Amino acid sequence: MARKSEPTGIKVIAKNRKARHEYEIFETWEAGLVLMGTEVKALRNGRASLGDAYGEIRDGEAWIVKMHIGPYEMGNRENHEPFRRRKMLLTRREIRKIRPKVEEQGLTLVPLQLYFKKGLVKIQIGLGRGKKLHDKRDAKAKKDVQRRIDKELGRR
Repeated sequence: MARKSEPTGIKVIAKNRKARHEYEIFETWEAGLVLMGTEVKALRNGRASLGDAYGEIRDGEAWIVKMHIGPYEMGNRENHEPFRRRKMLLTRREIRKIRPKVEEQGLTLVPLQLYFKKGLVKIQIGLGRGKKLHDKRDAKAKKDVQRRIDKELGRR
């Protein structure tokens, strides 16, 4: 039974809030993850961070690197490594589309969000280019102007 705050059946585990500030995102994809049992249990407890994570394509497979999933407290000596490389489940067509953009155009695969969808762990990744300092300032200025406009319209 879905809660009122989760009408679509999606339960967000972690968001990469800095991603849209640091990168200009062009395209996004949803991918599954290959995880161990203790990783899924730790994710159910909300023990994940996407802060320094990034994606890469190696040998025709997509991987997520430096994503932190904290250890499961009730786990035994078979517990997982928090920063291990995890395989992303994308179709061959998606990987073929992403690979040249990452290798030739110098774009980056950035994890945007980690969530449960119908009981499965999914990750939303975006293809983006790092913003320069002046781009970040422009984006912040536009956001401030829009906020002022919305505030003024709300008063009327």
